[in-house]
Amino acid sequence: MELLGSALLLKLLTIATLLIGCAVLVANWIPRGSAAPAGDERTQMATRDGKIKKTDAQWRAELSPEQYRVMRCSATERAFTGKYHDHDGDGVYLCAGCGNELFDSNTKYDSGSGWPSYFRPVTSDAVGEMKDISHGLVRTEVICSKCEGHLGHLFSDGPRPTGLRYCINSAALEFQGRWDDDEEEPAPKAAGDE
Repeated sequence: MELLGSALLLKLLTIATLLIGCAVLVANWIPRGSAAPAGDERTQMATRDGKIKKTDAQWRAELSPEQYRVMRCSATERAFTGKYHDHDGDGVYLCAGCGNELFDSNTKYDSGSGWPSYFRPVTSDAVGEMKDISHGLVRTEVICSKCEGHLGHLFSDGPRPTGLRYCINSAALEFQGRWDDDEEEPAPKAAGDE
């Protein structure tokens, strides 16, 4: 009888420990407060794991309608309409949601798809990958590793050396040019200039 009581007590303690663990995990996923932080509207709310967490209202206030649709609702901009699909500047492409460095211009190439395409991210942990089964397809979704914003999709039809094509929405990107400190920032090309 005493053995049966000990086994029951052990099961109850195990269940209680699991419940406490689950409560801690849930508490870490719930954003603290729903109001925007005081000060700079684009203040990053980083969690202990380095992720950027914001409320839906904050994302809507900070992103353009197109950026919000793409980055927070996993939409896709129309092919050949994004500002970076034929962009050839020298620099780094950043996440439009949090400024995370994503792709170097040296890895950008013309895939003919109508979206900016890269054969590798700037670092192995700059982007994350998730299985996407929307629209009756099985694809690999590419997200920003910091704010988890939707960037685009990954395909295995890219050029050497990786054979990968990171097909990214322009709306999810910002560009930061690279130039020497002694030089001025290059002027953008005028319409019709080649």
